[in-house]
Amino acid sequence: METRVACITIIIENAESVEKMNALLHDAAQYIIGRMGIPYREKGISIISIAIDAPQDLTSELSGKIGRLDGVTVKTTYANLK
Repeated sequence: METRVACITIIIENAESVEKMNALLHDAAQYIIGRMGIPYREKGISIISIAIDAPQDLTSELSGKIGRLDGVTVKTTYANLK
């Protein structure tokens, strides 16, 4: 199975979506290289970066599911290497 390295960047404006997002990330845990979360309390948001090495369709599906959560913005960037 061919995989691609990607970075999923997530901004959460609705704290009620955190639990659902964490459940989605848990389901993809075997592909996650690392995760960094930064709470920006002054603005009431959280900024999360996920490094992942997974099949591209799985990464796209995960990003789409996270992006459909209320108050969540997500962008995915892929490495050029295969």
